[in-house]
Amino acid sequence: MNPQPGRTLHKELGLADLVLAQVLCVVGSAWVGIAAKLGRAHVAFWVGAMVLFYVPLAVVVIWLNRMMPLEGGLYQWAKLGFGEMAGFLTAWNLWVYAVIVAGAIIFVVPTDLAYMIGPAAAWLPASKLATLLLTGTVMAVIALAAVRGLNVSKWLHNAGSVLIMLAYAILLTLPLWAPARPAARYEAVPWSPPRLNWFSLAVFGQMTVGALSGFEYVAILAGECRSAARTIGQSVMLSAPVICLMFILGTSSVLAFVGRQPINVIGPIPQTMRAALGSTGVGGWAAPFAIGLVLARAIAAASLIFTGLTRLPMTAGWDHLTPDWFARLDARRGTPVNSILFVAALVMALILLSMLGVREQEASQLLTNASIAHYALAYVGLFALPLMGRAALRARLPAWVKVAALAGLVSSVVSLAIAVYPIVDVTSRLEYAAKICAVVAIANGLGVLIYRAGRHRAR
Repeated sequence: MNPQPGRTLHKELGLADLVLAQVLCVVGSAWVGIAAKLGRAHVAFWVGAMVLFYVPLAVVVIWLNRMMPLEGGLYQWAKLGFGEMAGFLTAWNLWVYAVIVAGAIIFVVPTDLAYMIGPAAAWLPASKLATLLLTGTVMAVIALAAVRGLNVSKWLHNAGSVLIMLAYAILLTLPLWAPARPAARYEAVPWSPPRLNWFSLAVFGQMTVGALSGFEYVAILAGECRSAARTIGQSVMLSAPVICLMFILGTSSVLAFVGRQPINVIGPIPQTMRAALGSTGVGGWAAPFAIGLVLARAIAAASLIFTGLTRLPMTAGWDHLTPDWFARLDARRGTPVNSILFVAALVMALILLSMLGVREQEASQLLTNASIAHYALAYVGLFALPLMGRAALRARLPAWVKVAALAGLVSSVVSLAIAVYPIVDVTSRLEYAAKICAVVAIANGLGVLIYRAGRHRAR
């Protein structure tokens, strides 16, 4: 479906690009620090999150993409399975999530840069002006790459994926060779029974919809993939085992070097690198190099997510649910330039608003949990499709896919409900929860108004 005859989306992505994109989209640097707050019980929680959410997500995405390999991914699936309004609101929550999480990823740049430079740059993350200048520069580079198209930006995404795997390779082997000895006894796969309390449940919520999400996101670009019905599912199966090992072993390395200190949830890997490698000798060059890899990944991941979120207003424009302005493609590059410029401005506005009146770690967690709440709502729609979608869709799905969908649905609801519980020190828990609830309520109210306006224009 293309609104402009003669101007088509270019099919730039093959299987190797999609595997690297899955790793880049799913594996973030913050999640191993968040999981490390659970101590030796982190493996039990990772395993639980993988069984109850990660595997069901992979199963449902592979089946739905095989049945409906359409540009727009979840938006098209929900529209066909529930109807136009439900499809729009599902995609709307996914889009709002992507806007927020793009801002959250870019927000780590000052923290990573401070760890890379050393103590002399410790002031950077706390400076609002420096943060805006740095994040604004990164956003401009990402927007320029998006305007040029996937034939350019896919190389940034692929490089970022390779670099984050290299950074994790260093992180995973630190206990074996780092100049500084681990502060705690290193166990690659520790085991401790999970303690069930509100804090643990809040971390679990972030480990599911936050850390282990993203498989369906690449399906947004199905119209720009070669053999999308086959290659997107293959990319999920190839990347999943690698991602699981990176998260579990990475968390164990963070615990070994930082576990008894306060963990920086914005930049736990750079914090671990500095603790393990120090600032002199080999650490004088090895730590900045390793931290630079994480920083490069953050920029590449933000670029990938930004690319996907600019496609959702475009596909909604094809259905006349958003102004046609969003659906216009550049005559030469075939990219939605108007959507790209609009989203870039929106991400920067969100970063600015998130910093008002709070410290940097609280601002980061506000962005993270607000994005998780919207993503959880989108996942409720995704997992409900095999269970409550149109009969014609449900009839084509095996029973075991529906069982997987039920597990994913329950996990998503839990993550949504617990998103208001902070896992870092905040100025006020009530205000923190109120901000997240207000963002979700206002955003969805705005989504309903935009949908109704779109239907009115279409009529």
